[in-house]
Amino acid sequence: MNLYDDMVAEHAKRLGTATPNVEQEVMQRIALAGLQRGGFFDHAAFYGGTCLRIFHGLPRFSEDMDFSLVEKRDDIHLENYFRAITEEFKLAGHEVDIVKKEKKIFGRVESAFLKENTEAYDIKFQTRKMVKVKIELDTDPPLAFKTEQKILLQPYTFMVRCFTLPYLYAGKMHALVYRAWQRRVKGRDWYDFEWYVRHQIPLDYQHLQERIREFSGKVVEKEEFMQLLREKLSGTDIELVKQDVVDFIDNPHETDIWSNDYFLQLADMIVFK
Repeated sequence: MNLYDDMVAEHAKRLGTATPNVEQEVMQRIALAGLQRGGFFDHAAFYGGTCLRIFHGLPRFSEDMDFSLVEKRDDIHLENYFRAITEEFKLAGHEVDIVKKEKKIFGRVESAFLKENTEAYDIKFQTRKMVKVKIELDTDPPLAFKTEQKILLQPYTFMVRCFTLPYLYAGKMHALVYRAWQRRVKGRDWYDFEWYVRHQIPLDYQHLQERIREFSGKVVEKEEFMQLLREKLSGTDIELVKQDVVDFIDNPHETDIWSNDYFLQLADMIVFK
């Protein structure tokens, strides 16, 4: 047994399951450790669903690791930290390759919401290519957000710079309304939206507005955004929403209450910061 295997066994015991998702989560933690040891979080912050799961207990699995520079600059790139990541995996007992994902070869679903200036890579085991995590860095990010330091205890005790919850929430709501998937729905966005409302997290509209402006070039006021949100929540096939999220949660009955009207009522409960 090595550190990686110990972490997988401990994580599986804690979660009560032993699926590829568990290994993926261990890989995510080791990647974070390598990035921290390499000094990445002096310049960047963690956000998105995986951040919400690891540091705030979101009860669904999350595949990708999303990072943002904390200021606009062109000299910070993920490649600068590859050695730190691979060394961390070696210390844990595994060799990994880091492979660039070119936007032009992304599937339509993947590329629909990926900015041109986002760097994207897969971290893969050399011996088991199917177990992997994707890491993305926005090198020209929308700003007007705040961060905090959050602690992880494995593979060693370290701190990760993360978006605070109101700004994580803003990123999620931008994705929920503007993600341009054509024949699929990302039900994970809806699941996270429900989580934020249930936990009474305030939504930072200034950062949401900045994300909308950078993505679409439009200035959208709060009332217009809420109208767009309600149209999305009322006009989407709720069965497609459920189908997308079911493989990422332990209890499929969590979605039994889901309906278009249910999510419209959640929208009425949004608290703005």
